[in-house]
Amino acid sequence: MTSPHIPPPGSLEEDAAYARVQARFPHIYREIFSDPKAPRTVVVMPSMSLDERELAKIEGVIHYEERMLCLLMLLRLPRTQMIYLTSTPLDPAVIDYYLHLLPGIPGAHAKERLHLITAHDQSLEPLSKKILDRPSLLEQLRRAIQFPEAAHMACFNTTAYEKTLAVQLDLPIYGCDPALAHLGNKTMSRKIFKQLGLEVPDGFEDLRDEGDIVEALVALGERNPLTHEAVLKLNDGFSGEGNAIVPIASILEAASPRKELARRLRTEIRFEAGNENWESFVEKFTTMNGIAEVLVEGEPKESPSVQLRINPLGEVSLVSTHDQVLSGPSGQIYQGCTFPADREYRRYLHQAGVSVGDELRDRGVLGRIGVDFVSVRDTEGWRHYAIEINIRKGGTTLPYLMLEFLTDGSYDPHTGLFFTPTGDPRFYYATDNLVREAYQGLTPSELIDSAVLESLHYHAASQQGIVFHLLGAVTDFGKIGVLSIAPSPDAAKRQYKTAVDALDNATGATGSEG
Repeated sequence: MTSPHIPPPGSLEEDAAYARVQARFPHIYREIFSDPKAPRTVVVMPSMSLDERELAKIEGVIHYEERMLCLLMLLRLPRTQMIYLTSTPLDPAVIDYYLHLLPGIPGAHAKERLHLITAHDQSLEPLSKKILDRPSLLEQLRRAIQFPEAAHMACFNTTAYEKTLAVQLDLPIYGCDPALAHLGNKTMSRKIFKQLGLEVPDGFEDLRDEGDIVEALVALGERNPLTHEAVLKLNDGFSGEGNAIVPIASILEAASPRKELARRLRTEIRFEAGNENWESFVEKFTTMNGIAEVLVEGEPKESPSVQLRINPLGEVSLVSTHDQVLSGPSGQIYQGCTFPADREYRRYLHQAGVSVGDELRDRGVLGRIGVDFVSVRDTEGWRHYAIEINIRKGGTTLPYLMLEFLTDGSYDPHTGLFFTPTGDPRFYYATDNLVREAYQGLTPSELIDSAVLESLHYHAASQQGIVFHLLGAVTDFGKIGVLSIAPSPDAAKRQYKTAVDALDNATGATGSEG
């Protein structure tokens, strides 16, 4: 039975309680965040509260909860307590690996202030729901919070589950109100971009079902006779896994293009996710709805992004820019990134990103956001098409935060570069998807041992080197993440390649990145 002191989930009473909890956050932010010695509790909720059918497309996705282990670097603040929640237990070697990276704080001191809580549940249900479904675990979490008046929750993304958890714990969330999460879906992204005057690929929003898909694709083909392909996107797809490519040019040459398109969609559509099929895609499309737009063509083509933060005081800050590394049948699945984005268009990314950030701030959004583009260069320079808004943390969050925490440096929004306290620039190359069959069966400890033997580690003195993550996925999936920090973009890529070659030689691996 629901406690009379806790409003029922989804009720108006819960909405009011959540508003009261969040109203405390500006004061906490103003008083606590600026004081490195202030006592505080950070509850890290790395729940990927996304569609379970889409999550299932990502190998080892349960271990993506480790992406937020970069926040362990906050334990360098000497009076910060951290509570880190996971679906399955973290390997102690992984925790030790991160704690030994902490600058200026003994690992043992940090470990005393770290509290790990696990649900012991490998299902793809959101971690936040797993916690809510276990009253004893929720009570354990509640009792573990040492500084309730100076505590907040850091989430990967914020849904109704995280909202309910915030109310039941009486903790504000540094993240977007779930009522505003729709502002980051594919349909609303296009609408916001067009409202702000940003160029988008020709397309249609608010598509509901197969009939809408056919009508939209026919119209796109008629309006763009030289375009060969269109892309369908689920509103709440992520990492490109919810996208599909349709070859519209040849289909529209038929005498009855609508009938021909409806017939050939089933056989000629190409899904970015290898385990997708038409029936499943249409079912999800009918549930989530989505968009259709022409596939941007041209060479060279890049996929830059800009990251921003909207703090509890309503201030919009530039955080970083990246050029994304993409793969998949048509190059739409996120694999990794280089930092920063190309200098030829960093200034554009800043301007466009801030305009989106200001708009989302005015609509009440809080926390990290990312804006993705597809950019092609012609005789007049780069042409940028705004593609989507992500109101959550993402694949670029961990590498950038690790760079920031490890070096104590900062991002310069004027140059788009990152500088250490001594004024030296730093760059990186990062991936979430270094996959080798030969890595399977290795424990995180064994992989770390191999890396140490090959001198593949980050050097605090030189402020460059290799940092590993997603280590929990190595045993079952042969999958790890790699961050290469160096004084130049070329050096970061060379260092990354050297590290991969060394690991492959040590394990007898062959193949290529997944």
